[in-house]
Order: sequence, then structure tokens, then C-alpha cells
Amino acid sequence: MSSKKEMLLNVAEELFYLHGFHSIGLKRIITDAGIAIMTLYNHFESKDDLIVQVLLRREQRYLEQLRQYADNKAQPMFLNLAEGHAKWLKEHESRGCLFLRAKEEFGGHADHIIVQTVNAHKRHMRTLIHTLAPAASERDLLRFSILLEGSTALAETENVNDVCRELIHMTLTSFK
Repeated sequence: MSSKKEMLLNVAEELFYLHGFHSIGLKRIITDAGIAIMTLYNHFESKDDLIVQVLLRREQRYLEQLRQYADNKAQPMFLNLAEGHAKWLKEHESRGCLFLRAKEEFGGHADHIIVQTVNAHKRHMRTLIHTLAPAASERDLLRFSILLEGSTALAETENVNDVCRELIHMTLTSFK
């Protein structure tokens, strides 16, 4: 990936996360990135394309972190994933889930590419969890997903360390 594209993605992700998607225009992104508008259009077809690429890159980083934590075979898989998610929350999610924020802003249009990207992300999370914990029941997969989503939501309004501690505790006591 070119350094200018990487810069645009970094700046856009930070601005979207801080201010929302509709309130940030391309002019603000290129100004903060110090990049010309044509450079942006050389890498992205539209603002929607930029948003989708920001979300896909964020998903890749998040799922990779979960996979890294899954490598610990000395403890239960749900605990590994909860620890990976807790680390992510402490580092990234004190302002809530960027995917759900995107869905809130674009959610009135189920066929919108951004809404489809968000929905696909949630499916990818469930698929990864099922792949890493194949013996888990559908009920346990749903329950664990609820823990992850709930902890992400609460990290926005509660002390993230407390939320993460409870996520780990609930995982330990709910899944054997």
C-alpha cells in the first residue's frame, strides 16, 4: 500500500471515529493528511469507497488480533478471544464500535455498501469465532458474541478496565 493511501486511511479513520462519517468531508481529510484531492481520487472512487476501505482495514486488524490470541492452546478458546477483545477495547474502543457508528449513520438504507460492509463484518466475527471454537454450540456462539458486543458498547460509557475485567470474568464463568 502506498504511503499516501495509508496516510489517507489513517487520517480518515481517526476523523470518522472522532466526529462521525457525515460530519467529516473529503476536504477535511485531505487537509489534515496534507494530500491533494486528486491523490485521494487516485486511491478511492468516492467517500463511500474510502469509508468501506477504512472499515475493511480496521476489521483486518481486529480479526488478526483475535487470531493471535487464539494461538494460546493452554487455555479455553473463548477466554483467548475475550482477552484479545479486551486488549482491543483498551487500545481502540473507548468511543464505541466504529462499525456500529457507521451503521447508525447509514442504517436507513439496507442496500447501502457501508451497511452491507458492517453486516458482513459482524458475520465475519461470528464465522471466525465458530472456526476457532468449532465444538461450541450455536447458543454459546451467540452468547459469546453478545458478551463481545456488550463490552464494546459499555467501554464507551464505563471504565474500560472494569468492563474488560468483567468480560474476562463472565467468559470464565459462562463457558467451560
